[in-house]
Amino acid sequence: MTNRFLCVLQMELEALRSIYEGDLCFRELSPVSFQYRIGENGDPKAFLIEVSWPETYPQTAPVISMDAFFNNTISSTVKQSILDKLMVEVEANLGTAMTYTLFEYAKDNKELFMENQPVNTVTSASNSIAIGTPDVPASKKKDKKEQLSKTQKRKLADKTDHKGELPRGWNWVDVIKLSKTGSKDDE
Repeated sequence: MTNRFLCVLQMELEALRSIYEGDLCFRELSPVSFQYRIGENGDPKAFLIEVSWPETYPQTAPVISMDAFFNNTISSTVKQSILDKLMVEVEANLGTAMTYTLFEYAKDNKELFMENQPVNTVTSASNSIAIGTPDVPASKKKDKKEQLSKTQKRKLADKTDHKGELPRGWNWVDVIKLSKTGSKDDE
């Protein structure tokens, strides 16, 4: 690798670091390998692109991968379609620093890339847990009261009257005790 290419790679690496500093979507895996998440976390149409520079980059195409675990929900045809569209962009930028261009192109065309991706809805875990039991609507389920022990019930009964209410003044403070515990300035 010539000095000219090393200089171009070093400049592109510095540019990527300064542009994406603080961007949670960007991740530098190594000085020649980068990941960028297109879309927000939790977005069913979000995907992750990994770009790695071979030794002859930028004269040859970078290695673009979508094999990250993050992309497991994306169909293989959609992944291949995204890679094909990114390779067209690579061909147009061959010989120049293009990692930033590829990430921005993917961000700008996210909706177009993911238009054929079916949106999977996640079912709640409660459905899988209740296998073999009849589904009872929530409105028909009885709310269980808190179970008290016999001792707890006695203590509660001693504190309250026959209606379950606390007696008048149960939380009042004795004024005479307060005056005795006052500050030294009162004397």
